[in-house]
Amino acid sequence: MTAITQNTASAVPNFCLGIQYFGEVLPDFQTYGTVPAIASGQKAVANPTDTNAVYQTLLAADALRYLTLQITGSKASGHPGGFASQAEAYAALVMLGHKNIITEVGHHAPGFYSAMFLDRSLEDMGISTVQQLRDRFREKHGLLGHLSGYIPGILAPAGPLGQGQHFAMAAALLHRDKLFPFTVGDGGLGEPYIMSSMAHFNTAYPTVTNFLPVLVWNGYSQEHHSMVSLKTNDEMIAYWKGNGFAEVVLVNAKDFDDQNQPGDYVDSTAFSFQKRLEFTKAVLVGMDKAARSALSGTLTVFIIKQLKGAGVHALGAKSHNLYPKDTLDAPHIVTALQKRALCAEAWQTVRTNAERAGGGPAAKTAVTEFELPLAEIGELPLEEYAVGGEPKVSTTAMGRLVGIVGNKDKNFLVTNADGNEASGIANINQALKINHPTTDELYNQAPGGQVYEPLSEDACAGLAAGLSLMGARTLWCSYESFAINGLPIWQTVTQAMAELRRKTPSTITLFTAGALEQGRNGWTHQRPEIEAYFASLMRTGNVFPLFPPDANSIQGCYDWALQTKNKGIVITASKSPLPIRTTLKQTAEGLENGAILLHEIAGGKTVVFAVIGDMTLIPVFEAAAFLETEGIGVKIISIINPRRLYRPHDTAWDTCSEPDNGFLSDADFEQLFGGDALIGVTGGAAAMLEPIMLRSNSKRDSFAWKRGETTASAGELMAFNGLTAEALTKRAIELVH
Repeated sequence: MTAITQNTASAVPNFCLGIQYFGEVLPDFQTYGTVPAIASGQKAVANPTDTNAVYQTLLAADALRYLTLQITGSKASGHPGGFASQAEAYAALVMLGHKNIITEVGHHAPGFYSAMFLDRSLEDMGISTVQQLRDRFREKHGLLGHLSGYIPGILAPAGPLGQGQHFAMAAALLHRDKLFPFTVGDGGLGEPYIMSSMAHFNTAYPTVTNFLPVLVWNGYSQEHHSMVSLKTNDEMIAYWKGNGFAEVVLVNAKDFDDQNQPGDYVDSTAFSFQKRLEFTKAVLVGMDKAARSALSGTLTVFIIKQLKGAGVHALGAKSHNLYPKDTLDAPHIVTALQKRALCAEAWQTVRTNAERAGGGPAAKTAVTEFELPLAEIGELPLEEYAVGGEPKVSTTAMGRLVGIVGNKDKNFLVTNADGNEASGIANINQALKINHPTTDELYNQAPGGQVYEPLSEDACAGLAAGLSLMGARTLWCSYESFAINGLPIWQTVTQAMAELRRKTPSTITLFTAGALEQGRNGWTHQRPEIEAYFASLMRTGNVFPLFPPDANSIQGCYDWALQTKNKGIVITASKSPLPIRTTLKQTAEGLENGAILLHEIAGGKTVVFAVIGDMTLIPVFEAAAFLETEGIGVKIISIINPRRLYRPHDTAWDTCSEPDNGFLSDADFEQLFGGDALIGVTGGAAAMLEPIMLRSNSKRDSFAWKRGETTASAGELMAFNGLTAEALTKRAIELVH
C-alpha cells in the first residue's frame, strides 16, 4: 500500500482528495474493472451473473467500507461495524439500480453517507471530496451522527430501533412500482413490533410487497452477541416464514470461507480473492432474486449472514463504534484502511456506477426528493352549531370531516388501534371502511378500506407518520392513555419534518381525552402524562398540541391542521356530548393567538382562569358563578393552541424548515391573561400550562392531573384530582385576598 498526497496525485480523481491510502491494482482489474458494469444511459447492471458486475460490486463494497472507516476515524467517533458486515448487500442493491434504500439502524449512518457521497448526492450540501466528507462528519449543518431528513438522498430518519419498516411500508404503499429495501440489524430484530407491524400490513395490503427487509445477521448487537446469534439457518428461515414471508433468500458467508475461520459468522474480506468474488456473486444474484420477488407480489426478505465488522478495524461487537483512541493515526485503523484501499482507477469505476445506478444520484431520484402530488380536497363543509344549543360530541363532528377528506383523497389513511367506535368516530369507519380481508357490513370492514386498525399503537403511529413524511395526508387516532406506545416514531417524524428540505403534510393525531372519561376503567385508561411529552415538544418549534373546547372548535382545528406543512399537530378532545361554547370565528382567533376569552364579569378583584381542555371548563364555570356572587371579577380563557403562548425565544421555531413565527405579543398576552390572580386548570399534565405560567405576572397557581382512580363519573374523578368548583373557588379567594 502506498500513501499518496494531493501533490503527487495527478491521476487521482478530484473527488478522491482526502483518501489517505490507495491500494495496488487488484487481480484481473484490467479485464473486469475498467469499464463500468452499468453502461452509459442505463440504470443497473444488465446481468447479475456477469463477471464484470460481480467484480465491480465487490469494488463498491470495499469502497463503502473504506469510506465508512475513514470518515468515522476522522472524528474517532461513529459506528462502522454494522454497516461493514452488509456492505456487499448495499452495493448489490445499488448495482441492481435500487436507490430508495431505508435503514432501520441509525448506526448505519456513516455507511449511508458514504453511499450518498459516491453517487454525488452530497454535492447538494457542498461535499464534493473525501476531505470534505471527513470534515463535515458529525458537525453542525453537516453529516449528523444518525440519519435525518436534512441529508440529500436519505429517504427517512433513523436512530431509534423498531422504526425503519414503517417508512419502507409507507413508501411502498404510495409507490407500487418501486422497491424500498431497508436494512435491519439482528441486534435490533428483537425490538417490539417490527415483525408484527409487517405481518399486519401484509394482511391489510397483501399485494403491496415492494418493501424488502435486508436482515444484517452478523451475530452481534451493540455491545454483545445478538439474541438470535444461536439460531441455525433453518431456524432463522422458519422464523421469517412463520411471520408470513413466503420467500426467504439467505446468503451465508460461511459457505464460501476458505480460511477456516471459527464460528458461524465469518469475515468475507479474509477469503481468497476468488472466494470473495463467489460470495459477492451469491449476494448479487440473491439480491436480484429477492428484489424481483418483492416487486412481483411475494412478501420477501433477504438475509446476509456475515460477521459484524467484516473488513474494518475490529470484529464482533468491538467493531460497533469508535472511541477516542481510534484515530486515523492509530496503527489498527491504518492497517484496516490499507487492507481496504482501492487503486485510483477503481475509485473512478465505483463512482461512475454509483452515479448511473437508479438513473442518477439519490438526491435527484429518490421518491422523497419530490413533493407527492396531493388530491384536491377543496374547502371543508364545516357545520357550525349554535352556542348554548344542544351538547355535541366533538370527535364525531371531526369524524364527519375526516370521512369527506378520505373520499376525496384516496391516499388518505386513518389509523386506530381498533377503537374508532369507542372514540365517538364510528362515522369514519362508515365513510371509509376498515381495511380488512373479511368483508362485513356490520363492522364497516372490507378489503381496500382507508382505516387501518392493527392492535398496536406503534403500527398505527408508524404507518400514519411514515405516510405523512413520504408526502401523504393521514390521521392517527387513539386514546390519550394508550398513544404513548406509538409516540416514539411520531416524534422521530416531527423532528425529521423540522429538518426536511421539502414540504410535506403535517402529521395529525386525534386523541380522545380518556383520563376524565374513563373513570370506571381505572388508572390504566387514565394516563394523560403524554401531554407532558407534547408540552416539551412544543419547544422544538413545529409541534402544536390543540385543545378545542367543543364540537365547533374541533372542526376549525382540523381544517387548520390540514392546511399546514411539516408540523406535528395533536388534537385532544372528549368523546362525550359537551356544551357548545365557541363559534368557528373564535376558534380561528384561538388558533392564531393561542387562546380566546370565553367569559368575563367585572368585579373588585379579577381572577383569571386559564383552562386547557373541554370537560375541565365545567367546574371552572361553576366556580366563576360563585365568585361573581362574592363580587369578584372573573375571566375564563380557553387555551386552544398553547404553542402560540410561548415567547419566540422559548422555542426553536426559526430552525425549522417551514418556520412558524406566530406568537402572542406581550401586550396581547397581558390584555388576555392580565388580572389580580391567575389559575391554570388542566385535566392533563401541568407542564402544558408552562407558557402561561412563564409570562403571567399575577399571583398564580395551577390545578392539574395527579393520578388515575376507579370512579363512577368524570366529576368524581376530577374531585379525586382536586379539580372541583369548591377547590378552585377557595384558591381564587385566597389569591385575591
